[in-house]
Amino acid sequence: MKALRSYIAASLVGLAACLATVAQAQTLRDASYHNIGRISPNGVVRNNNQQSIGFFDNDGTVRNRNNKAVGKVKNLAIYNTAGTRMGYINADGTVRDGESRVLGYIEKNGKVTDASHNVIGYAQGVAYEWVACYFFFGFFN
Repeated sequence: MKALRSYIAASLVGLAACLATVAQAQTLRDASYHNIGRISPNGVVRNNNQQSIGFFDNDGTVRNRNNKAVGKVKNLAIYNTAGTRMGYINADGTVRDGESRVLGYIEKNGKVTDASHNVIGYAQGVAYEWVACYFFFGFFN
């Protein structure tokens, strides 16, 4: 009976981890801004049918399942103060969530502030020369 309880507990933990991964996935859009899939926190790119269609390299290169480079991430990933990825930054300095809603604005020091200038997060990503931040994609690990 104890083994059965342990098995059930382990199954529930595994299920919760899978659901958390899906819940934190970000929308992937093409150049015409059409939704073409989701980016999982572990870097796997999935189409709208949840099939794996590629992945991200640490330098921001998007590769298909055959390891061929098909694109590159140019925007910055934005993390909240708890370290959870919450969105990305546009070239105009606005911080948006995965559904393109404005969350706040980026400062030169890499901090993200809301309309009241409260710090709500910080920047990380491949465009580190544009904003003072360092090259690291923590949500892909």
